Amino acid sequence: MLNVYPRYPINIVKSKGVYLWDDIGQKYLDLYGGHGVISIGHTHPAYVSALRKQLNKIGFYSNSVEIPLQQDYATKLATLSSYDSYRLFLCNSGTEANENALKLASFHNGKKRVIAFKNSFHGRTSAALNITNQPNISAPINQDQFQVDFIELNKTDQLKDALNKDNICAVILEGIQGVGGLDMSSNSYLKLLSELCIEKGIILIIDEIQSGFGRSGKFFAHQHSDIKADIITMAKGMGNGFPMGGLLINPAIEAKFGMLGTTFGGNHLACAAGISVVKTLKSEVLIENAKKVGQQLIKDLKKIPFIKQVKGKGLMLGVEFLHEANPIREELLNKHFIFTGASANKNLLRILPPLSISYEEIKIFPEALNKVLNSIHKSS
Repeated sequence: MLNVYPRYPINIVKSKGVYLWDDIGQKYLDLYGGHGVISIGHTHPAYVSALRKQLNKIGFYSNSVEIPLQQDYATKLATLSSYDSYRLFLCNSGTEANENALKLASFHNGKKRVIAFKNSFHGRTSAALNITNQPNISAPINQDQFQVDFIELNKTDQLKDALNKDNICAVILEGIQGVGGLDMSSNSYLKLLSELCIEKGIILIIDEIQSGFGRSGKFFAHQHSDIKADIITMAKGMGNGFPMGGLLINPAIEAKFGMLGTTFGGNHLACAAGISVVKTLKSEVLIENAKKVGQQLIKDLKKIPFIKQVKGKGLMLGVEFLHEANPIREELLNKHFIFTGASANKNLLRILPPLSISYEEIKIFPEALNKVLNSIHKSS
């Protein structure tokens, strides 16, 4: 295997709900969900049943034939997300969703300058990498494909100056920044951005790949600001672990044969997985659960000394310290058997558990974190 990720020497062989077990029987609390992918819980019965039933019928055929499951999924997704009139394009991953969103925006207005944000992460391929503000992962072949201006979040003067330039195709931002460190737009800033994009004919793309599907306590994080985007990109929580990505597209954006394409996107198994996710989010009221559990967790975390701040919403949270977080992550994992995530902000832990987690299950995290911090600060 090409070694591109640092890996823990842990072999996970079983999962259920919010828990994982390794090959020697150790149980872990999963507060990371494999980069926020697990939305309704590991091996959820509805998810497993849907995939098993579909696999016994047909697992895959290409988009050269009718796949009624796609329309079933589109209808359910549109209703739950409150984007009823938007059209859906299905693909396989988040970076592919952003590639297609940028391409669609440029097709629509014939322009090619993009406004993106500092500390952004939108993917590792071609155009998506060009709008990702992490030069260390960009190869020479990826650089300078088209003009991108990176501006700071919530700086209205920078925004107005950037949008006054010529040839702007799109503005793209994350509902809540993931890898970058859990920063998000203020309500007033996002409303201003939406108004300016409408006024200037610029396509507003909101990347909800990590922050979507209920994780923030709304279906999409930008819905906390009561605005609509022209294109919303999605992935991660869509398939609860099954590879799946997609775009919700304003009906004013024209579609033509050949503009976009995919071999595996929207296949039978992916749609079965996606349908099980949206049905479970609704039937088990998991979006409201994410909001309630997240609010209680934030209260608990704010009582702990040595925490600088808690960022994010719902069950997409960042716990920031005055020092590097990696020793804290290591001790949480090795002594308390709790998985958490890192970010580009080396002082921050990312918390992205399944949305099905209860307060009783998650409350051991602030208790363990308090012990870890006390131990670290006593020894320093």
